[in-house]
Amino acid sequence: MKEKERTDRAQKLAALPALLLPWYDKNRRELPWRENTDPYRVWVSEIMLQQTRVEAAKEHYIRFLRELPDVHALAACPEDKLFKLWEGLGYYSRARNLQKAAKIIAGKGFPQDAAGWRSLPGIGAYTAGAVCSIAFGLPTPAADGNVVRVLSRLLGDARPQAQLRGEFEKELAPAYPKERCGDFTQSLMELGATVCLPASPLCLACPLLSLCATKSDSLPTREKKAERRKTAVTLLLFSDGTHVALCKRSEGVLKGMYAFFSVETALSEEEVRGFLSAAGLKDFTVGERTTHKHVFTHIEWDMAAYTVALPEAEREEGSPFDPERNLRVPGELLPQGCAHSDLAALRWFSVGYARENISLPSAFRWAFKA
Repeated sequence: MKEKERTDRAQKLAALPALLLPWYDKNRRELPWRENTDPYRVWVSEIMLQQTRVEAAKEHYIRFLRELPDVHALAACPEDKLFKLWEGLGYYSRARNLQKAAKIIAGKGFPQDAAGWRSLPGIGAYTAGAVCSIAFGLPTPAADGNVVRVLSRLLGDARPQAQLRGEFEKELAPAYPKERCGDFTQSLMELGATVCLPASPLCLACPLLSLCATKSDSLPTREKKAERRKTAVTLLLFSDGTHVALCKRSEGVLKGMYAFFSVETALSEEEVRGFLSAAGLKDFTVGERTTHKHVFTHIEWDMAAYTVALPEAEREEGSPFDPERNLRVPGELLPQGCAHSDLAALRWFSVGYARENISLPSAFRWAFKA
């Protein structure tokens, strides 16, 4: 980058606070996390808003803070309850890392600078910058997708979006005002979320129109997304009419969460019968096959589910699936992607208890309704 171009960019960025802050004062949305700049509340909101739309996050944020009002409550929260509070937001690793960080903060206190925040689990440069500017009033830029879009168009920077985030954060730092650092951070985010939209931006309503080099949605340059890996998954929904059998997954993207028994392969009804018979299961009926498709960021599950009806019995919450038998299958008969521990780990829960207390991943909730 030539010196003149670098100077021109710096001048444009230096003009932003005077243009954006008055606009933000008049146009900012009323959002629950903007009512209080307590670092705990700001941090929780920023984690929730990763990969989640604002409207979807609002109700979850209010409920989460009602149940876990401070970092000590979050640190002490049982994992099952935490996942239930997080239900509907997806990407449960965020909740796990949130609690890991909370346990550290509960013992040491909140970090006071960006480096301290970045040292915590699940926190990168963006979240550290957002929390430090909004909660502590520090001049620490936070370039999320909205901000990168605004600045790439403002500066006419056609480089791929992935290359811009870190550089924009460095360039923005000198432009921060001495006061209202948090409002300046949020004004950039707000502009990207409400005016400088990914498609059909509202350029005539933009306070930066006179400075903008693009005035269109041609930037930022979008990189081709990697093709999702497709996987066949078969679910077995064990039920006695009033109870369902669930197990905690021990690995994979849904580690630590309750789910139905599943195997990463396509099974026919005949193969399901043969598998369960080989496991030693008695008196069961396999229902009709239902299908569903669930898309993760990098994986697409082509899912099929079979209800396996069993005789009704008196069962305690969390009782073993079949305490009289280990339900072990000879290794050569195990479907691909199935471990012995999956069947052995199944536990019975009443339907009402499961609905109220257990968080099923979104990939499985359709089957629970079925």
